[in-house]
Amino acid sequence: MNKDFYLSFEKAQFWADFSFVDFPEDFLTSMSQPMADSIFHMSELEDGSIANPDENRMVGHYWLRNSKLAPTQEISESIDKTITQVKGISERVHNGYLVSPQGPFTDLLIIGIGGSALGPQFVGKALGHPNKDKLNIHFFDNTDPDGMDLTLSELGESIKTTLVLVISKSGGTPETRNGMHEAENAFSHSGLDFSKHAIAVTGKGSKLHHYSLEKNWLEFLPMWDWVGGRTSETAAVGLLPAAIQGIDIDGLLQGANEMDQLTRNPNFRQNPAAMLALAWYQLTNGIGSKDMVILPYKDRLELFAKYLQQLIMESLGKEKDLAGNIVHQGISVYGNKGSTDQHAYVQQLREGVPNFFATFIEVLKYRDTSSMEVDEEGMSSGDYLHGFFLGTRDALYEKGRKSITLTITEITPASVGRLIALFERAVGLYASIIGINAYHQPGVEAGKKAASAILEVRKKVVLQLKKHKGSACTATQIAGEIGKHEKIGWVYKILESLVINHPDIFERKKGESPLEDLFLHY
Repeated sequence: MNKDFYLSFEKAQFWADFSFVDFPEDFLTSMSQPMADSIFHMSELEDGSIANPDENRMVGHYWLRNSKLAPTQEISESIDKTITQVKGISERVHNGYLVSPQGPFTDLLIIGIGGSALGPQFVGKALGHPNKDKLNIHFFDNTDPDGMDLTLSELGESIKTTLVLVISKSGGTPETRNGMHEAENAFSHSGLDFSKHAIAVTGKGSKLHHYSLEKNWLEFLPMWDWVGGRTSETAAVGLLPAAIQGIDIDGLLQGANEMDQLTRNPNFRQNPAAMLALAWYQLTNGIGSKDMVILPYKDRLELFAKYLQQLIMESLGKEKDLAGNIVHQGISVYGNKGSTDQHAYVQQLREGVPNFFATFIEVLKYRDTSSMEVDEEGMSSGDYLHGFFLGTRDALYEKGRKSITLTITEITPASVGRLIALFERAVGLYASIIGINAYHQPGVEAGKKAASAILEVRKKVVLQLKKHKGSACTATQIAGEIGKHEKIGWVYKILESLVINHPDIFERKKGESPLEDLFLHY
């Protein structure tokens, strides 16, 4: 451990060790001005500058944990009002004032995708407890029908006393909309009025907002255009599920605010987010040449890598820089909890392709109670976990595999809030250094447009089969008739899907090759 690269923040119970990064001798000196510029740029964001020129939007997730920093009184008051509303709803649920027609709520179903689900999932897993949670938590976080059926089967009869949060910033996200309609259908089949169970978390004036008003849902909480989904855990998106689950959201916000303060330090050598961003730059050559492996040595942090995948990859994975040059930036993120990785991929990490760097998350406290001895030498299970962490770190370093270690005392709302804020700010600083916009996602929008185009073709395929009702056609024939011959692959896969999922309507007759298979509408 090198004292020059070991950052200690005793009051925050947080430590960061960059000793295993092996910064070149003059690297930090050479990066002092770029980092100073990045820290200044972030201060401008916090003052309300336009950070997303594509949509003429500010970026203000830092205001969520200190509303006094917001650039206008209106925004500040809106943040405070929403937090009060979150606490009010959760207290009414817990005290039995907000109930279903069948009695007090026992379960919570969260319908969202991406940032509208990953944050609540991570925080719920990290801080929840089956015997202490106020409500049991469930998720629709995809448009997979079987996945939703599985969740509904887990709910069982508890659907009668299930509170539903539908979370979508735009209010038109297809996956969330589909999940909402699937839930409505399930509630209806159980003889229940969905509107008596539903709360909307969405942009004011969005499709979902209007829908919730039209259907007379229980409540509406706002999502603002200056908070992106992947940075919305300290907004109503994350706070409402956590509060209803029974998690201390004041502690979460306090921890995030503490880390925000630490990472405003212009002395970047004592700024953990700045040092984290510089470590990423050094370890990936500033071009994402290596992957980031997240290794939290704590079961409760199992979902942290999944949460960081969206935060980091959606923010940094960009084709163009701010000047419009093609740069193909980004850092790929994956991970597993320690010491599960001892029996999974550490073999490759140590001896395989050296295309990664590791980020270890160390939690000092083993458990709330004392631990039993598990061997003759007096070691506990926690001692073994700690040993595996230190041993794995050294084993990787011996083979030239670099790493970063972040240490917290224990898993609390405040420590989780600090981790969330740390990575949010590191992402912003790193993006500034490499000259990209971390706050837009054109690739995501392109994927949505492509999916919409495919769904339009699907509609045309079904209509064309209906025209030929009773007569068999090949995929090639259908593609030509709807003017999509160049999309024969789409058409074939659509026909295949129709037959599998609607066997009572569509039939497939095998030909000598797949493109000679015949499809017909009964």
